[in-house]
Formats: sequence, structure tokens, C-alpha cells
Amino acid sequence: MFTVTYAQLNLWLTAFLWPFTRILALIATAPVVGNRSIATRVKIGLAAFITLIVAPTLGAMPQVTVFSAEGVWILVNQFLIGVALGFTMQLVFAVVTAAADLMGAGMGLSFASFFDPQANTTTPALSSWFNMMAMLAFLAFDGHLQMIAAIVETFTSVPVSANVLGANGYRLLVGWGATVFNSGLLLALPVVVALLITNISLGILNRAAPQIGVFQIGFAVTMLVGLLLIQLMMPSLIPYFARLFDSGIEQMGRVAAALKPPG
Repeated sequence: MFTVTYAQLNLWLTAFLWPFTRILALIATAPVVGNRSIATRVKIGLAAFITLIVAPTLGAMPQVTVFSAEGVWILVNQFLIGVALGFTMQLVFAVVTAAADLMGAGMGLSFASFFDPQANTTTPALSSWFNMMAMLAFLAFDGHLQMIAAIVETFTSVPVSANVLGANGYRLLVGWGATVFNSGLLLALPVVVALLITNISLGILNRAAPQIGVFQIGFAVTMLVGLLLIQLMMPSLIPYFARLFDSGIEQMGRVAAALKPPG
């Protein structure tokens, strides 16, 4: 007769539950795979499938009862690690959205928005288009597979334990948020500068020949210039996305290493 002792059951639960929590937290918060359009059951099933493959390679887990205070604290730690790594990749997509918002404001398209059921809010049309381009590029470059590989590697740099997570990882994550402004401004800079020159030219034209009616043609001119520049940016846009994704994957490793408590 097949019997299972409590110690064996606890060993199986710890070997699966703690890695599963870290992986599921990443999938729930990461871009593309954490999208609201993906059913929750699919996310849980994907996390469970990855955990079943990864768990046998992780070695021995802490000798702690799953539902004890220390076991629950380990569970919380794994959740925080997964959320921090998922948020790291979300900031990469925030770069694209911030750049599109800057371009749209200069082109006069900031008012062109629609209700996005995925975000449950109104989203500017240009930001949605850029975000869709970034998601397609992310999938084309196998970014989702690299992200999963990165979370698996974190079990080596940050083993499952009850130690309090290091604060350096969260400080590094906050510093990484500055890339939203730096990289986003760098991406939008050609369009923003060109639109600024266009608006200055229209202002001079209005002073020189008021009868032309610059206010009637200004909106069409700025939109046309912005769309033309975005079209010219397209050949270099995808390689720029690739560099952003590579930086995000590398940053995931740095954040995970910094989360490991000293000692």
C-alpha cells in the first residue's frame, strides 16, 4: 500500500510552492505574458508548467514547514522577488509609452484617445500603437523566453530562503526607473525637436503674413511633420527596441543579485 508521510508531503510542497510563487509573480506582472487579455488560468498553468521543469534542478529547500510563520515569510519573499523582476521589464515598455506621449503632445494628438479594455482606462492612440509595436518586437526577439530564462537563473543568485531581502535591489530598481525619462526622451527627441522648429516657423510666418491663417493650417502641418518623422524612424525603431529589451533582461539579473541579503 502506498503511503505518504507528513515529512514527504511537506518536502514536495516546499519544492514546488516556493519556486512557483516567484515564477507566477513574474508572469503576473511582466509585460506581454502578464497582459489582462490572457486568462488567469493560463498564467497559473504556465507558471506551474515552468515550475515542474525547474523545481527538480534547484536542489534542497530550507527545512521549514510550509504553513509555519517562517514558511509563509519565505513565500512572501519569493513573491516580492518575482514582482520586482516583472516590474523591471514593465519599465522598459514604459519607456516606449513615455516617448509616444511626448510625440503625441507635440503633434496635437494627445486628445486622440480611446477606451482600452486591457488597461481599463483611456489610452492615447499613438501610445497604444507604439506599445503594440513594442510587444510584437518583444515576441519576435524571443524576449518572453529570455525573461523566463532570467527568472530561472535567479534561483542561483538568490536561493530560496527566509532571509530578509537586501535593500540594494529595490534601490537599484528605483534607479532603473530613471531610464523611463532618459531613454523615452532620447527616443522622442528627433520628433520633438522637429515639431518645435515647425511651431517656431509657423509663429514667424504668422507674424510675417497674418492673412495666411496659421491657426487653420498649423494642426495639419504639425501632424503631417510628426507622422513623416515617425515613418523615417521606423528602420531604426526596432533595433532600438532590441537594445531596450536586452538592457531590461540584464537589469533583471542585477536587481536579483542586489536583492540577495549580505552574508
